[in-house]
Amino acid sequence: MAETTKKAEAEQANFDRAVAIMRRLRGPDGCPWDREQTFDSIKPYTLEETYEVFDAIERRAWPDLKDELGDLILQVLFYSQMAEEAGHFGIQDVLENLNAKLVRRHPHVFGDAQAEDSAAVLRTWEKVKATEKKDRAGGRLDDIPRTMPALLEAAKIGSRASKIGFDWQHASELFTKLDEERDELRAEVDADPRNQEAIADEFGDLLFVAVNLARHLKVSPEDALRGSNAKFRRRFAAMEHFAGGPEALALLPTSEMEELWLRAKQEERGKEV
Repeated sequence: MAETTKKAEAEQANFDRAVAIMRRLRGPDGCPWDREQTFDSIKPYTLEETYEVFDAIERRAWPDLKDELGDLILQVLFYSQMAEEAGHFGIQDVLENLNAKLVRRHPHVFGDAQAEDSAAVLRTWEKVKATEKKDRAGGRLDDIPRTMPALLEAAKIGSRASKIGFDWQHASELFTKLDEERDELRAEVDADPRNQEAIADEFGDLLFVAVNLARHLKVSPEDALRGSNAKFRRRFAAMEHFAGGPEALALLPTSEMEELWLRAKQEERGKEV
């Protein structure tokens, strides 16, 4: 018990110090750069730090993750301090809101509700969320951020529509729809390859269906594409190695590049066996 209390006190002290440092940086005698920042100017850093957290997790680089999580917490402190200065809310309000939400959405832990498995937990979570949002104006899709990565947004939109039964019933229907969208894209390209607006529209439809097929197959489209990107990077790096370096590879004819690609692919598959 004493050990737990000591750890909690240290955590509280470190958090309080971080809040105090942020206030000092934004204060009259603080850092000129920090004082000049606004909600809009900080947004790109928030996105960058989030991606760096993802990268550290994928690399299983735990020291890097510790550092990047600190940078992400800094973003929260920064926004909260600016909001406090503007009279909107402070970090204390953010934490109180978070604590209340966590307790409210976990009645099986902090209340008398029962949840026998993860599926039951998710049903309860969605039910509580729906109750929280029932008094808010707007449609079912309005609270899905339009600024999130497009693949993730498409999956969210499809999932949300599915909750009221507006969805394909089986993955097989999506394979058929995928063929249909591919044909429509091909028709636009054949009709006028310069009509970029029409081509982009059909290409978007194709991607939207592909994302929803992934959802039906319980595959994260973002993770799937990231995995394919990583695979291409590995094989391309192997091609450069086989050729004697990046510059040497660039001088080869396409036919030889394709041979090196097949070699890289075969060697990679050989290692998987």
